[in-house]
Amino acid sequence: MARDGAIYVCQACGAVHAKWSGQCPACGEWNTLVEEVQANRPGALKPAKGARRRGVEFETLEAENPEPPRIATGVGEFDRVCGGGVVPGSAILLAGDPGVGKSTLLLQVLANAAIGGARVAYISGEEAVEQIRSRAGRMGLAQAPVKLAAETALRDILEALKTDTFDLVVIDSIQTLWSDALEAGPGSVAQVRACAGELVRLAKKKGTSVILVGHVTKDGQIAGPRVVEHMVDAVLSFEGERGYPFRILRAAKNRFGATDEIGVFEMGDSGLREVRNPSALFLGEGGERAAGAAVFAGIEGSRPVLVEFQALVAPSAYGTPRRAVVGWDSGRLAMVLAVLEARCGLGFGDRDVYLNVAGGLRIVEPAADLAAAAALASSALETPLPQGCVVFGEISLSGEVRSVGRMEARMREAAKLGFDQALAPLAAGDGSPPLAVAGASRLADAVRRIGDDVWPVAGAKVRA
Repeated sequence: MARDGAIYVCQACGAVHAKWSGQCPACGEWNTLVEEVQANRPGALKPAKGARRRGVEFETLEAENPEPPRIATGVGEFDRVCGGGVVPGSAILLAGDPGVGKSTLLLQVLANAAIGGARVAYISGEEAVEQIRSRAGRMGLAQAPVKLAAETALRDILEALKTDTFDLVVIDSIQTLWSDALEAGPGSVAQVRACAGELVRLAKKKGTSVILVGHVTKDGQIAGPRVVEHMVDAVLSFEGERGYPFRILRAAKNRFGATDEIGVFEMGDSGLREVRNPSALFLGEGGERAAGAAVFAGIEGSRPVLVEFQALVAPSAYGTPRRAVVGWDSGRLAMVLAVLEARCGLGFGDRDVYLNVAGGLRIVEPAADLAAAAALASSALETPLPQGCVVFGEISLSGEVRSVGRMEARMREAAKLGFDQALAPLAAGDGSPPLAVAGASRLADAVRRIGDDVWPVAGAKVRA
């Protein structure tokens, strides 16, 4: 029987129930209900007795003071994803898989910001101060004026941040903090929600930028209650495929910038290295292109990125053919296969299909439809695309190749890396394109061009 004032909170979704059960009725997860004592007032710290409450002061939309400058951390890829730097008084949640390099990235960010003149602090609840110093020594950042502390008590952390003034503070991680106002253990839904709320309020009142490190669940979702993602100003995810040295920083939410920017890093012995030209990194080394490979000219945020699509079409050894995809949407692959079968006469019903985006990058842009289709057709027809050809374009269910945004920027980036041809929508050939454009109005035209191996020469426009 539950104690008086006790509730049961699901650690997976945050749903509150009056009694315990083995399965959460809200999300269906098993053994996630934990008993917590219901507080009289939500929040991590209770107000002092006898404190006078002041009324709410309203202001107008007109700004009397100019917008404060952003904090330039000195890590260009991190500043790019944040929208040009960290906004003073903002709260950022950074999440990622264990071992992906979250602590390494934030230590580099703090060290470079401190070298640039910002007052920064690193508060760790998972590592001792000596461990952080050892990592800074390996990264060559031991001389950076970064204030270090190892603490998990929320009250002590708040008192320290109120006593001293900092421009940028990192809390690693929010799941290790605990408040003495709650009986729940560290990492519980109540503790994470309350501790994050107090730190966000402190950031808004003092103008200190706070970066909270968050854990992720086994399926890649940010652990803890979803309300934390709503409280903060930006939610960043740090991704990396196992076996690859590349790391991708993405913004899932950003109140002060775009959410389609990415930052690319490469993990090395001395920490993370910024990758200024991701296209050269993801394309790898040159050489003859095999059948089933197509270079996609994509746009990630404000810059074009070239990446290779790799496809393999092989006879199926079983009754049901396999469909495996890495780095792209499996539903979109099914759509492209259906269009290739219905509109182009290519049959995949008795063959296994494997599609991979090289380098560990995940592509979500619809303009990659034509690149995936070209790679699949090249593998099925056993005809490689030209070495200097890039592909981009969106495919409709009717088999039409539709135009995409910023086509000229895609071709300019390809021209910088030595490409001289583009398999693209017809509109890409308008004006004076930097590449020889093999325009296609329908997917069947592109497949026919691949099978016939007829391509334009440099400086020519060819319309299918």
